[in-house]
Amino acid sequence: MATTANPATDLFSRLSFRRAVSPSPLRLPSRPPRTPRLSSAIVALHKRNPKRLKYASQRQFTRGDGGMLRVTVEPSGEDFWKLDPVVDLINSGAVGVIPTDTVYSIVCDLSNNDAIERLRRIKGIVNSKPLSILCRSLRDIDTYTTGFPLGTNQGQANIFRAVKRILPGPYTFILPATKELPKQCIKHGSSTRYAKRRQVGVRMPDDPICQAILQNLEEPLICTSVKYLSEDEWMLDPVYIADIYEPLGLDFIVDGGARIADPSTVVDMTGSYPTIIRQGKGPKLDWMVTGTDQEAQSTLKAV
Repeated sequence: MATTANPATDLFSRLSFRRAVSPSPLRLPSRPPRTPRLSSAIVALHKRNPKRLKYASQRQFTRGDGGMLRVTVEPSGEDFWKLDPVVDLINSGAVGVIPTDTVYSIVCDLSNNDAIERLRRIKGIVNSKPLSILCRSLRDIDTYTTGFPLGTNQGQANIFRAVKRILPGPYTFILPATKELPKQCIKHGSSTRYAKRRQVGVRMPDDPICQAILQNLEEPLICTSVKYLSEDEWMLDPVYIADIYEPLGLDFIVDGGARIADPSTVVDMTGSYPTIIRQGKGPKLDWMVTGTDQEAQSTLKAV
C-alpha cells in the first residue's frame, strides 16, 4: 500500500538539508534563531571580504575578548589584503607574530610603551635584554641610529655603500642609537634605569610578507625572535607558536609557512671593524671580520 507524502514533513526535510549545507535566513517557527559562533581562525582563513575581515579583527582586540587573530597569507602577494587588520591591530597597540626572511618574530609598535612592556612579558625576557627594530628602509636606519660609515679620504671604507648591496637581507646590524629611539628598547634593570651605551640592532628583512606589513606602517617595529619558553631554540612552525603563545596574551599571528632554523647574521658596527658576533643565514663578506680575525689583527700590531 503506497504511503501518502506529508507536505509538512517534506518541507521540514528540505529546510533541514538546506540549513546543513548552506546557511539560510529561513527559520522554523518552532525553534528560536541561533547565531553561529566562529573561531578566530575560521574568521581569518575563510572570510574573503577585506572589510568583514577588518571588522572581525577589531572585535577580537576588544578588551575582555581572549581570541587571537590568525591570518594565513601567500608570499606571492595575491592575498596581501588579509594583512589590513594586522596593520590596524599594530597601530592599536597589539603584540603579534610575523614572518621574516629568517625566523618568526614577535613585534609591536615602536612608539607604544605599553605594547613594548607586553612584548617583554609575553616573550619572558628581562629588561636588561635589548630589543631590535624592523626597518622599512635605510632612511629608518638613519633616523633611529647614527647610520653606517660613509668612508673618508684617509682610506676608511665606505660601509654604507657595501651595506646597500645586501639590504634587504638576513643581517642584524648593531649601531649607535639616536634620541629618536624609545628608551624602552634599551632598558636595563628596573623601569627607571637604562643602558648607558645606546645601541640597537636594526633589520631590513627580505621577506615579502614582512615588507608588506612594514610598508603600511608609519614607523619601524620592535622585534624579538620567537623561541620556546623553556629552551634556547627557535620556534619555526606558526601552528605551534599559536598554541604556546596565545594563552600568554598574543593578539595575532601571520602564518607565512614553516621556517628553517637559520637566524640572521649579527654584525657589530660599533667597533673599529664590522665584527660578526653571530654567524647566521647571511654569509660573511670580505669587509666583515670575526672575533678570531680581530684577535689575529691585534696580535700582528703588537709584534
